[in-house]
Amino acid sequence: MNLKITDVIRRPLITEKTSLLREDGRTLVFHVAPGANKVQIKRAVEQLLGAKVASIRTSISHGKVKRQGRYAGHRSDWKKAYVKLREGEKMPEFLEGA
Repeated sequence: MNLKITDVIRRPLITEKTSLLREDGRTLVFHVAPGANKVQIKRAVEQLLGAKVASIRTSISHGKVKRQGRYAGHRSDWKKAYVKLREGEKMPEFLEGA
C-alpha cells in the first residue's frame, strides 16, 4: 500500500490523556491512516516534523455503534500512534501550546 507522507499522519490528537503524555516533552500522539505501519509513520514524522523518533506504539480504536431512534449506524475504526522522540530532540513549536 503506497501512502504519501501527508496521507499517513492525519492530525494530532489533543485530549486530556495526550496532554499529560506531552508534558514530558517527548511523546506525541497522532491520528494516522489505518493501513499505515510503524515504518511509514516513523518516516512521515521525521520528514514532516524534522525530529528523530525513538519508538512508536500503535493502537486501533474500534468505532462505536450509534443509534438515532430505530436506525443504527457504525462509526468507522481508526488508528492512533504514540510517537516517542529521541532524547534531546525538541518538540515542534506548533504542537507545544496545543
